[in-house]
Amino acid sequence: MPDSITRPKTVAVIGAGPVGLAAAAHLLERGLEPVVLEAGPAVGHAVRQWRHVRMFSPWEYNIDKAAERLLAGAGWNRPQPDHYPTGAELVEQYLEPLATRTPLKDRIRTQSLVTAIGRAGFDKVKTKGRDAAPFEIRYQNGKGPEVLRADAVIDATGTWFSPNPAGANGLPAIGEREAQDRIAYGMPDVLGRDRARYAGRCVAVLGAGHSAVGMLIDLARLKDEVPATEIVWLLRGESPEKSFGGGAADQLSARGALGIAFANLVTSGRIQTESGFRVNRIAREGDRIVVAAAGCPGRHVAVDELVVSTGFRPDLDFLREIRLSLDPALECPPALAPLIDPNEHSCGSVRPHGARELAQPEAGFYFAGMKSYGRAPTFLAMTGYEQVRSIAAEIAGDHEAARKVELVLPETGVCNGAPASLTSALAGTAAAAAGCCGPVATSGCAAPSPAASSSCGTLTKPAAQATGCCGPKVA
Repeated sequence: MPDSITRPKTVAVIGAGPVGLAAAAHLLERGLEPVVLEAGPAVGHAVRQWRHVRMFSPWEYNIDKAAERLLAGAGWNRPQPDHYPTGAELVEQYLEPLATRTPLKDRIRTQSLVTAIGRAGFDKVKTKGRDAAPFEIRYQNGKGPEVLRADAVIDATGTWFSPNPAGANGLPAIGEREAQDRIAYGMPDVLGRDRARYAGRCVAVLGAGHSAVGMLIDLARLKDEVPATEIVWLLRGESPEKSFGGGAADQLSARGALGIAFANLVTSGRIQTESGFRVNRIAREGDRIVVAAAGCPGRHVAVDELVVSTGFRPDLDFLREIRLSLDPALECPPALAPLIDPNEHSCGSVRPHGARELAQPEAGFYFAGMKSYGRAPTFLAMTGYEQVRSIAAEIAGDHEAARKVELVLPETGVCNGAPASLTSALAGTAAAAAGCCGPVATSGCAAPSPAASSSCGTLTKPAAQATGCCGPKVA
């Protein structure tokens, strides 16, 4: 009898985050053999980087059903469904028990960085017989290079370790790499382990999504404790209202509350706002870095630290020998692009999708989790859980179950703009919301208002030069 019939299919799952471990749980239930490769020293390595951040989705949206069934057999106590976990709680109360107290414990290889994936005996060009060849996954661990062969691959590596750069054109800003010691990406822990770096400093945050909003709220809390801390919000768009979210209309109440709290900070003037600020250059000037905007000669801010919270992108380098079909803009599976494109789509609902939409021209290879969204934002864990349930069914040959995908996401309460209650609040307090270099929603090249001057970002230049709170207007 052929070996492919007598043994269960081996499926390589790349990444041991929430979606990767959920994939392994579903594969086990299907009688398949998962092998999970995690680059970090422990499961949830990416989540541990934002362990201080409280999620805006409660436990009921963060636990996969197959994973829960495994945990129930291990005597696990389910967290309160309406509690909003931090990243640390997600790891400690869910991912670690799943990885250490269930049958998954023998199927996870940590400190195993995947460096390349291909087909055994086939380069990317060769076609005849390709689909029958096993995948060859090469990875590095403490013992040196290793090779794993698998019948299918689920790439659930996420995007956390591939942040977008500060440059508005998608490239690193000129000088960005040279100023790396003054730049952080994502969401540094300004109230905890990174406090000393930011307390009492002038900090600019670039971005307009949930990460940037959370970062600015944390800095405002730090300013309450250390009043000398100064905060500048740099956003590429002309208006901040989209960052305020859906408020009370958001079905995830914590996400709505985040937007309301942020709107209050902006409208009260506690956060200096620079809209229409598209970064193109970063340079050192004494003890500070100067962040300059494109298209407006002389428009810049001088700060002590810059936090870049402009989203993430997938790492595709180790997939050079895999045949991929990706949307040219979002770098996600083409079938998903129209549903999640931030140029067109800003609502919370995404049509249910699974193996069919996530499959690639390389038979047996799938993206899942945040990486399946490419460069698009606003991914929820429950989306990934339904993805891997469908993928596991497809790999196991249960095509009917794979096609029956069901997904109901909580609405954001906002489509293409913030609710009237928030936009009117902003309009009514435009003067109070005047930013470091001009009022909120000012056009890109507006000169700074002398009345809005602040010590944050001031450059030392000859008095003859026109100066504003963010430094002189120099060509």
